[in-house]
Amino acid sequence: MDKIRQLKNQTNPAGMGISGEGMDRKVQKKRPLTTKAAYGAGAVLLLAFGWWFVDALLNGRSLTINSQRIVVSPVTVGTFEDFIPLRGRLVPRSTVYLDAIEGGRVEEILVEDGAAVAAGDLIAVLSNTNLQLEVLGREAAVTEQLNNMRTIELQLEQNRLAHKLNLVDSDYQIKRLERAVARQRDLVSKDLASRSTIEELEDELNFNQNRRVITLESQATDIRMQEQQLRQLRDAGDQLQAGLGFAKKNLEDLNVRAPLAGKLSGFAIEIGQSISRGGRLGQIDDPDGYKLNVEIDEFYLGRVDLQQLGVAEHRGGDIDIAISKIYPQVNGGQFVVDMALESEPEGLRRGQTLQVRLTLGDNADALLIPNGSFYQETGGNWVFVVSADGSEAVRRTVKLGRRNTEFIEVLDGLEAGERVITSPYTSYTNMDRLALDDQ
Repeated sequence: MDKIRQLKNQTNPAGMGISGEGMDRKVQKKRPLTTKAAYGAGAVLLLAFGWWFVDALLNGRSLTINSQRIVVSPVTVGTFEDFIPLRGRLVPRSTVYLDAIEGGRVEEILVEDGAAVAAGDLIAVLSNTNLQLEVLGREAAVTEQLNNMRTIELQLEQNRLAHKLNLVDSDYQIKRLERAVARQRDLVSKDLASRSTIEELEDELNFNQNRRVITLESQATDIRMQEQQLRQLRDAGDQLQAGLGFAKKNLEDLNVRAPLAGKLSGFAIEIGQSISRGGRLGQIDDPDGYKLNVEIDEFYLGRVDLQQLGVAEHRGGDIDIAISKIYPQVNGGQFVVDMALESEPEGLRRGQTLQVRLTLGDNADALLIPNGSFYQETGGNWVFVVSADGSEAVRRTVKLGRRNTEFIEVLDGLEAGERVITSPYTSYTNMDRLALDDQ
C-alpha cells in the first residue's frame, strides 16, 4: 500500500485527482517574423532621421557633388582694372539726311544708291501741282498788292499837286488883295474912295489868308495818312514777297540736290512714288570719317561721362577712343553713346564692329577672385568657400565690389589664399554645405 501511495504521489504531486486534468497545458502564442522585421526597420529609420535632424541642426542643408564638375579658384592679391567690355559699330562721323520739304511725285532719279555725290549734284526731281498753283496764287497776290501800292502813291502825288496849286492860288490872291487894300487906303486918306470898298477888300484878304492856313493843314493831314497807308501796304507787300520767295524755294526744292559731298545711302525711291511732306529720301554720309556707336547697360549710366577714355581693338592693334556724345534715352535697359576715334587706321568700314574696353575708374590694388557664373545666382552676396583639405565647401556671406570681364573685387568676407567655387550655383543655391567627392 505504501508503494502504491508513493506511486500516486509521483504521478500527482499536487494532490490533484486522477481525472486527466494533468494532461492539459497552456500554449504561449508566438509573434510572426514579419512583425519583428517591421519593428526593426522602424527603429532603424527613427535612428536615421534622428541622425539627419541632428546633422541638419549642426551643419545646415548639405549636398554631395562631384568635385570634378565644379571650378575652384583662389583668392589673390592683384591690380583691379576698372573697365567694361563693349561692342561698338562704326558709323559715319557726320550724316546729313535728305528729307522732302514738300511732298510730291517722283518724276526722275538721276543717282543710284551708294554712289558718291558732290555738293549741289541733282539727285532726283519731284513734281507737286498744288505747290505750283500756290506759287501762282502768291504771285497774283503780290502783283495786286503792288498795284494797290502804286495807286496809293499816285493818289498821294495828285493830292500833293492839288494842295500845291491851291497854295499858289491863295498866295496870288493874298498878294493881289494886299496891293488893292494898300491902294484903297491911300485913296480913302485923300477922300477919293469910299470906306466900304476897302472893307470888302480886307474881308476878301482875310478869307484867302485863312484858306491858305486850312490848305496847309489839309495837305499835312493827307500826307501823314497816305504815307501811313503806303507804309502798311509796303510791309504787306514785303510779307507777300517773302512768302512768294519761300514758296518758290519749296518749288525749287522739288529738285533734290546733294547738300554736301559724300556717299549716298538709304536712297530707295522709285519713279512714280508719292513722297509725303518731310518724308525721308535717303542720307549722305561722310566717307572719310567714322565714329563708334556703342550700347551700354543702364547700370553704368551714372558712371559714364563725356571725354571718358577707352580702347578699341582693330587688327591686333589698339585705337584710343573717347566718348563724344551721350544719348540719355534708355531703351531695352541700354543707352547709347558716340565715341570719337583718335586715329583712323586703314581697313575701317562702315557697319564694322569693334571690341571696346571703356575705362570707368583708376586701377587699384585689391583682393580678387575670377569672374564666374556664380555671380548671377548670388548677386555677389555670398559664395561657397572650399575647406583647406578640399573635402567640403561652406556657404559664406561676402561683400563684392566692382567687376570686369576677368576679376571681381573682394571688399569683405574672404582672405588671400582661400579658395571659392566660381562655377554656376544653379543646382545648389539653397544649400549651406557641399560635400566634395572625387567619385
